[in-house]
Order: sequence, then structure tokens, then C-alpha cells
Amino acid sequence: MGLHFTNKQDPEIEDIYEEALSQTQLPKYSLPQQSQSPELIAQLLKDELLMDGNARQNLATFCSTWMEPSVHDLMDVCIDKNMIDKDEYPQTAEIEARCVHILAKLWNSPESDTTVGCSTTGSSEAAMLGGLAMKWNWRAKREAQGKPADKPNIVCGPVQICWHKFARYFDVEMREIPLDGDEVCMNPDKLSEYVDENTIGVVPTLGVTYTCVFEPVETISKKLDELQAETGLDIPIHVDGASGGFIAPFVNPELKWDFRLPRVVSINSSGHKYGLAPLGVGWVVWRDKEHLPEDLVFNVDYLGGNMPTFALNFSRPGGQIVAQYYNFLRLGFDGYKGIQSSCLQTAQWLADEIAKIGPFDLFYDGRGGLPALSYSLKEGDWGFTLYDLSDRMRMRGWQIASYPLPGNRQDTVIQRIMIRHGVSKDMVALLLEDLKRCVDYFKQFPQVHSGATSTFHHG
Repeated sequence: MGLHFTNKQDPEIEDIYEEALSQTQLPKYSLPQQSQSPELIAQLLKDELLMDGNARQNLATFCSTWMEPSVHDLMDVCIDKNMIDKDEYPQTAEIEARCVHILAKLWNSPESDTTVGCSTTGSSEAAMLGGLAMKWNWRAKREAQGKPADKPNIVCGPVQICWHKFARYFDVEMREIPLDGDEVCMNPDKLSEYVDENTIGVVPTLGVTYTCVFEPVETISKKLDELQAETGLDIPIHVDGASGGFIAPFVNPELKWDFRLPRVVSINSSGHKYGLAPLGVGWVVWRDKEHLPEDLVFNVDYLGGNMPTFALNFSRPGGQIVAQYYNFLRLGFDGYKGIQSSCLQTAQWLADEIAKIGPFDLFYDGRGGLPALSYSLKEGDWGFTLYDLSDRMRMRGWQIASYPLPGNRQDTVIQRIMIRHGVSKDMVALLLEDLKRCVDYFKQFPQVHSGATSTFHHG
């Protein structure tokens, strides 16, 4: 029932909502029998998508939600370009290579003109590629020494879920150093308790998903130097710079977290987060060619050309890569610096204002890490939980993450607000007023019991 519709739009009908199809429910799980007017189907789908939240008000996500009109134009031009077809689309492949070298130089690779790297569908895939390279190098080293290579492990602090997936999918033991006391990231002093001869690498995060701080990569590197002097263990570092890789170079240029540290062998980052590109692009770059094992690179004969490829995906869109290159050329170093600095200033202003509202204790104030802020509830009966507050704010369209901290700090629940390109001070001032109204509402109507659950996700 409901699957047989008129094939063509009736010329006598002037309004699409007079069409027979608009007076029925759209098919949900079966193909309709006949084709329909493109204008009508497009409009009905646009109507259905109104049920989604407004992406611009989604302050739980790290991902870009605003693009210049020129980016939309470029995405349209590139909609038919498959990134894997390097022989068919050699200029898109060249643009990808340029982006790799731009990032290698931005991250201070000693061989930025010749090093290797690639685009991916996001920083999660890029992180896994970095992990695979470390595993392969560790295994080759162990086998050359005549030692067993069947129990690899990886050491990290509180990481994004992609690293747990990497460990499970590729049979690597995950050793996640828990947060204790008032810790907000990996404690370098604990490293000696977790690393051993089977450690393929240590993964610090430049912009921890949960707390938004930069883990101290330089201190971690020095601790590993000391460990090598004591034990002979030479353990590499892969930096998960999913967000911070596009923040620190512009606003914290003196911070040593990248290839300036010899122990850092690879870095991943997300182009579609603070790289300002559309959703669907990440990057991984190696210090030099030696740190990407040749066994992991496939040479594929495809559509008339032989192409080296190293990725978990095969076919994928090229538009996001072109858009990334557009941003590099359009903004330059100063443009990125201006945008990221503005985001940080907005986050810091909002944090300072929220601190003035009675119920909240600042957890992170936007200083020393990503453009974000977070806060917890002070002790006492305020008439609401942070989960209640998230739900109430969503009535005005705002999506804000509330979640417990990981490790041994799960008794601490915080609320986090991400500030991205396109989130202006005026916009967050409106959010602030809505937040105050919600607090006043709960004073009048306290929540005796909340069935709300965490709205946190790894976006």
C-alpha cells in the first residue's frame, strides 16, 4: 500500500503540496513502483530533514558546520571524482600530495618535501594507519632480533574510540593509563608502569576528546628518552592531533609536540574539524619514508595506471581534499591563525561568563588547549543535573555534551561546549542567555528525578 504513485507531475497542479504523493506517507523501507518528480521528492526530503538538529547549534561536535560559498561550489565540481582513480584524476591526486607536504612542513617534518602521507576519510582512519605502521615496524624489529612478536601493546591516555577499535581490530593490547585524582590527561610519570618490550608505540593526544587539553608530548618524549637510557627500550610516539594538529601550529607555535621531537614518527589530524574542510577528510603524515613500511603499501593496477595506495578504504570522494587545499590557499597561515585565535577568545569569554552563574564550577576555561570550555555542577541541590540541562537547552536547538570523565574519575560529570569556525561571540551570547533561563526554570521547577542519559558522543 502507498507504493504506487503518479509517474509525472500533473501540469494542472501549481503547488507541489497539492500532488497526490504529498498527501501520503513516503515509502520508508520499500522502493516505490514508479518514478516521481525530482522537485517534489527533493522538497519532501528537505521537509523530513527538518527533524534533524540544526548543525550550527551543535556545540557537542568537533566537526566543521560552516563553509564559505566557494567550498560548496568546489564540492559540486568534484562530486564525481573518486580519489582512488589517480590515473583518471591526476590533478586531484596532485592536490592531495600538495596537502601532505604542506602539513608535513606545518608539523616541522625534517623531510617535508619528500616524506610520505595520505588523505583518509577522517582522523580515525588516519590514526589506525599510524598504528598499523608502528605495529609493522615493531614486529620487523622483533623478528630481526629473533624474539616473539605475538603480543603487541599500545600505551595511551584517555583516547577517542578509534584507538579502541584499532586495538581490537588489529589484535593489539590497549593499555590506557587511567585518570586519577585531579588528572585531566595522560600522566607521563606513569609511563614506566605501562610500557615494555612489546609496546609498539605511545599515543599522546593533542586535544583530549573528554577534557580538550593538550597532552604534554614533549614531556612524554623525555620520559621515554630516560626509559631508553635505563632499559634500552626505544619506543616511538604517534601523535593523535585530530583537533590540535590544526590549532597548536597557529596559536601555540612554541609548543613542541610534532616532528621537532625525534621520537615522533607520525601524526594524524582531521581536516573536517579545525582544518575547516567539509566532512569526510583526515590526514596522516610520517616523519620520513623509513617509518612507513613498504609491506603496507599496495601497488594497484586500476583503470590503466599503477598506483601505490595505503588506506583502509578504496573508493572515496575527492571533493573534501580539494576543499582542504582551497582553505590552505585561501586562508594561509595568518588566516588560520586569526580564525583559531578568534575561536579561543570566544571560548574563553563564554567560560568566564558561565563561571559567574551560581551552580557551575569551571573544569576547562579554553586556555591551554582546544577552543572549548567545560564545567561541572557545584555540590548542592540545584534542582537539576547536567543531563537535565542538556535536555532543556535542546528545546532551544542547542546540542551540548554532558558526560562522566573516563578512568577513575567517572564520578565527575562535566558539560562541554565546542567553539568552531562560524560560532560567533554574538551566537554564544544568545546561548548564554538561554543557559541562564534554563537555570531560572529549574529554580521554579526543580527536577526531583531525571531519567536523562548522557548525550556525549565522539563527534
